Amino acid sequence: METPQQGFETEPLREPEKHSTSEVNLGDSNMTEEEREEIQLELAKLEEEISTLRQVLASKEKQHTELKHKLGITPLGELRSNLNRGWLDMQSSTAYKRTSETLSSAGQKTTAAFSTLGSVLSRKFGDMRNSPSFRSFEEKVENTVTSIKTKVGGPGAGGSFEDVLSSTAKASSQDTPTNNLTDPPEKP
Repeated sequence: METPQQGFETEPLREPEKHSTSEVNLGDSNMTEEEREEIQLELAKLEEEISTLRQVLASKEKQHTELKHKLGITPLGELRSNLNRGWLDMQSSTAYKRTSETLSSAGQKTTAAFSTLGSVLSRKFGDMRNSPSFRSFEEKVENTVTSIKTKVGGPGAGGSFEDVLSSTAKASSQDTPTNNLTDPPEKP
């Protein structure tokens, strides 16, 4: 007897419907009783062979499972292996390669566009900074900062604007009382 090929899936066999000899219409109304008995014997023989094949298949499936178990092949391992194999197959497909190339090309073009945009913006900001209106604005800001320094620090205070802000912040934090919740309350 031949064994089924591995990976070949079949539909489960259905039991043939039983008909009485009066219900059977074999298409030949001239069939003799002897021919009918011969066909029924052949049918019984086929049913017995099908039953035997089912038993052999069940035995082979059990043996297959036991061998996998001995080798340490688990269903999760098989799934992982199948997924890896599927991923590799997909990566080698022409559709994946074309999509990958298209996305890579699009990425390169996008990078080039952003680089060009950055260069243009940088140049425009440089041009703007060198413009007379920006220089006028810059001078006004410098004059305002100098004015604030002299008012806050007084004459000859010196130091940068950041130093003045820092010393002002320190002075204001020292003037603010702090409530320390970890200190024990005072007793009268």
